[in-house]
Amino acid sequence: MIDEIASNSFQMIYIASCGEGINAFNLVESTLVQFPDSQISVVKVAHIRSESQVDELIDKVREIESLIVHTIVNSELRQYLTRKGIKNHIVTIDLMGPVLSKIQAFLNKDPLEKPGLYREIHQIDLKQVSAIDFALAHDDGLNPATLMSAEIILLGLSRAGKTPLSMYMAVMGWKVANIPYVPGVPMPGTLDKVDRRRVIALNINVEQLLAHRKMRQESLGTTDIYSYVSKQDIEDEIQNAQKYYITRGFSMINVSSKPIETSAEEIIEMITRRFMANAHMGN
Repeated sequence: MIDEIASNSFQMIYIASCGEGINAFNLVESTLVQFPDSQISVVKVAHIRSESQVDELIDKVREIESLIVHTIVNSELRQYLTRKGIKNHIVTIDLMGPVLSKIQAFLNKDPLEKPGLYREIHQIDLKQVSAIDFALAHDDGLNPATLMSAEIILLGLSRAGKTPLSMYMAVMGWKVANIPYVPGVPMPGTLDKVDRRRVIALNINVEQLLAHRKMRQESLGTTDIYSYVSKQDIEDEIQNAQKYYITRGFSMINVSSKPIETSAEEIIEMITRRFMANAHMGN
C-alpha cells in the first residue's frame, strides 16, 4: 500500500469516513513516519453519509494527485466509493470492508452498519466515568465548593443509604453529591445556592436505621457511641431532619425497605420531570 504512495509520489491522502476518521488518520500518519522523505499531506473528510458527498470528494480528489483511504461502515456507500474511484482512476484503500466481512463470516451475523456508533458508545462510557469520579469526589459532604455542578444532591442521616444510592446513579451517568445531615452541625453554605429542586432528602424508618447503624458498629468493632444506636436518639434525629427538610422546601422520598434500584428510579423520574428541557442522557 505505502509502496504505491512512495513510487507514484502522491501529494495528498484523503481520509474519508462516515464518522470522524480519527482512527484511519492515526493509522495513515503512523505508517507515513516510515517514509520520512515523503511530502504527503493527510486530510480528513468526515461524516460521509451519502453518494452526493462521495461525488463531491471524487471531484476534489481529481484535481490533485491523491488517493483515498476510507472507513465507511455502510456497504452500499463503500462499494459506490470504490466504483467511483476505479472509474476516475483514483486509488482507494478500504480499511473497513475487509475487517467487517471477515468478522461477519466468523460470527455469521450481519453488522449494524450504523455510522458513529463507536463514538456514541464511548461518549456514554466517558459520561459514566466522569459521573463516578464526581460522586466519589462529593461523597459524604466532600468538596462543597463545587456542589453547584451536581445534577442530584442527596441529603440524609448517617447510614440512610446515601453513598450506595449515589454510586448506583453515578454508574447510570448522573452527577450525584451526597451530604450527611447531622443535628447541630451546620450544613455547607453552598447548599443555599443550588436549585432546591435538585435536592432530595432520604427518609428512613427508625427500625431500619437502627439496624444499619448496629451493623456499622459491629463492622468497626466499636460500641462506644451509645447515642448512635439509641432508638430514642434516632427517633429524635429523624424528626429533627424531617423538620429541616420541610423548612427548606426539599423533596423527600422514603427509602425504608426499598431496593436501591427502586429509590434511584423514583429520584431520576422526579429530577427528569422537573428538568425536561435538559433531560439527562435523553437529549
